[in-house]
Amino acid sequence: MRAETTWQVVIIKHGTRMTTRSDAFMNYSFYGERDAPHRVDYYFWVLRRGDQAVIVDTGYSRHEGTRRGREVLIDPVDALRELGIDPEAGHPVVITHAHYDHIGNVDAFPNSPVYISRAELDFWTSPMARKTLFAHYGDPTSVDALEPARRQGRLHTFDSEVVVRPGIIASVVGGHTPGQSVVSVTTVEGVVMLASDAMHFHEELERDMLFQSMADLPASFDALERLRRSPAARIVSGHDARELSRHAALPGALSNLAATIGIA
Repeated sequence: MRAETTWQVVIIKHGTRMTTRSDAFMNYSFYGERDAPHRVDYYFWVLRRGDQAVIVDTGYSRHEGTRRGREVLIDPVDALRELGIDPEAGHPVVITHAHYDHIGNVDAFPNSPVYISRAELDFWTSPMARKTLFAHYGDPTSVDALEPARRQGRLHTFDSEVVVRPGIIASVVGGHTPGQSVVSVTTVEGVVMLASDAMHFHEELERDMLFQSMADLPASFDALERLRRSPAARIVSGHDARELSRHAALPGALSNLAATIGIA
């Protein structure tokens, strides 16, 4: 494994909320299980190697999180600064999908190349995105914030997969949204798969239980099967409340909000 292709993964929890299992899982009554409280945590990810960084998703903005009743544990932009990362330094940004909790704050990266699948961008700029079942999770303001990146030649769309940097590949799986992507990262501990919302909770992968909002059910199950078949040493979920406990705590100011895989 070449050092120039290995990265450290930093998992940052920036928000949280309490809900119920019946709110989190689609058609929960079908499973014949009693309802119970369920915590949903909100993450974004930073990939580091020396002074290089790649940001995967940008969380929700403070305004959008507060409007939706989500607790803001730390502003994602402030979390980056705690890591010594300047959001204006031009580090690449990958948007796995355009829901409000993954594309908020994208305007805080005015010099960054931004990667998003073509299917995802096309969907969220189409009339279909205004249908209530989709629009509930949308963030039109943040989608509009991609326009300056397009004008400046910083917006990069892809159809199947793209090598963002050596050792970092974003791949389209669909399901949760039409262009949902996952990101594979080479680390010293092996390949780490950032599933994002192709797998909100590990229980989805373990029991074939889908999150309550999926754009394409067969594609969602196919995405889970693709994760199962992947050679990844670790699969990191998009919202599992136990995710940080699965990995080593990050020392320093973010120790209670961040975990790490691999060495920078």
